[in-house]
Amino acid sequence: MLASRARFATSSRSCYGSGCSGSPAGYADANDAARIADDPMHKLLADRDPIAGEALASQPTLSRFENRVRRADLFRMADALADTVIAHHRRRLRGKARRITIDMDPTDDPTHGQQELAFYNGHYDSWCYLPMVANVTFGDESEQYLVAAVLRPGNAHSSLGAIGILRRLIRKLRTAFPKARLRVRLDGGFATPEIFDFLEDERIEYLVAMAKNKRLGPQGARLLGRARAEAKRTGQSAAFFGETRYAARKWTRGKRRVIYKAEVVCLAGRAPLDNLRFVVTNLPHRPERIYDLYRQRGDDENRIKELHYGLELDRTSCHRFLANQLRVLMTAAAYVWMQELRRRAKGTSLAAAQVTTLRERLFRLAAWFEVSTRRIVVHLPRSFAWKPCWLRIAARLHAAPG
Repeated sequence: MLASRARFATSSRSCYGSGCSGSPAGYADANDAARIADDPMHKLLADRDPIAGEALASQPTLSRFENRVRRADLFRMADALADTVIAHHRRRLRGKARRITIDMDPTDDPTHGQQELAFYNGHYDSWCYLPMVANVTFGDESEQYLVAAVLRPGNAHSSLGAIGILRRLIRKLRTAFPKARLRVRLDGGFATPEIFDFLEDERIEYLVAMAKNKRLGPQGARLLGRARAEAKRTGQSAAFFGETRYAARKWTRGKRRVIYKAEVVCLAGRAPLDNLRFVVTNLPHRPERIYDLYRQRGDDENRIKELHYGLELDRTSCHRFLANQLRVLMTAAAYVWMQELRRRAKGTSLAAAQVTTLRERLFRLAAWFEVSTRRIVVHLPRSFAWKPCWLRIAARLHAAPG
């Protein structure tokens, strides 16, 4: 029995490792398993002899692994992912961060089969899942680091599960960075009384978008008129900012501060376009500054695009919902690794590279493996296109030159 459990644990680690290492290299699906089963580098990453070691898990083995997972396993894995990311940056920053910003966004994951909890979503006009992705930013750094990815049914409200995710992240971040101010930025789908009350109870700075309604719309109408006049006079885009106090009917804690931007966008060859936006906040800054801080969350959408197009987050083709959640977590773990690789590329031409660019320039490389009883040597070409960047990044990852 003990031997059987040990083999199962080893097999599970191997399957999980194959899933996480395959995605960055462009092998995101279980059907790709046959292509990398005997690949020396992937075997080495799985702590196997790259030449004589046992082949990696096959597609049927990976499928059994994915479908064996339980809800408790997924919760622990999600917890471990957040803990790993936060602990890493705590060491990197030596526990010092003046401000940490949490950004959360839902995204659509179209489905094309009989997956559990896949539903039609009118907003996205497709049958889909709606994963929730959370990122954290430390201070004024430009990178937003992935810290959580949760798969949700296709008919889920934008805010479903948000409080639970935020509660766990806030607790972990306050433990790791006790002196940091925490800030949360959310889009309009999260503007619910429960989320506002939760953020205020936790003493969190927040910026949450809000849709225009019958009461807020007229507040921005006057400034929108000024913006139209200015745009007509100059022929260029014009924006004005204002603020008001507002309480929705379901809010039980009275009025909150709402800032708004009244903008007219002028593009060559197109009619001027009105753009009226509202943001609910508890920050004291001027409206222009508030909106600029909120606008910075736009990079969160770029991170989601990388997950979709660089690592294929939407490869959720298993029938079981929990198996698909496992795939999402393995993709998230792979992205955490790629983000760290990009961070180590600071000062090189790959410092702001997308996942696909990092793959093409750092991973698509021929190598010769030499194995002896004492060591494993990986021989690289004497010259290749991105050698200076490759060597610089490898040195920062503590690779020893041969």
